[in-house]
Amino acid sequence: ARAAQEAGALVTLIAGPVHLATPRGVRGIDVESARQMHAAVMPLARESDVFVATAAVADWRPAQMNEHKIKKDGKKVAPMFELTENEDILADVARLDPRPYCVGFAAESENLLKHARDKLQRKNVPLIVGNLGPATFGRDDNALVLVDAHGERELAQADKLTLARQLVQEIATRIAT
Repeated sequence: ARAAQEAGALVTLIAGPVHLATPRGVRGIDVESARQMHAAVMPLARESDVFVATAAVADWRPAQMNEHKIKKDGKKVAPMFELTENEDILADVARLDPRPYCVGFAAESENLLKHARDKLQRKNVPLIVGNLGPATFGRDDNALVLVDAHGERELAQADKLTLARQLVQEIATRIAT
């Protein structure tokens, strides 16, 4: 968000519970659930030129929410929970007509290129940004691979703000042509 704002974009950052402040000059919308994020994203995506989906939104949620603590009953049997699939925010934005230029992220623990290519097809987006997630979580640096219909290109190890600025420049170049 900061790199896009520095490049002159009007940026809205829709974020779940995080410990990072919204950058100065960026409009922030805080949400607590995948459903809230979907509801906040969809109307704004319709009026956006670019949509960058960096959030690691849960694929599943409990089918039913309890307002109160689920107490032990003395039987030493764990409760069973039914899960239901969350809406796929990136895929839903990619189906809009007209749609913004959509960029997805793939943080993988293995087979990065395969999973990123699969995600590119499955989500029907022009660009996936991949990284080996567990190796970079909580670190200030990263290395990325950009995956599109023509192949892949690596962005070398650097601090995350430098990589973000490189990515913003890459997106700007792609939407200008």
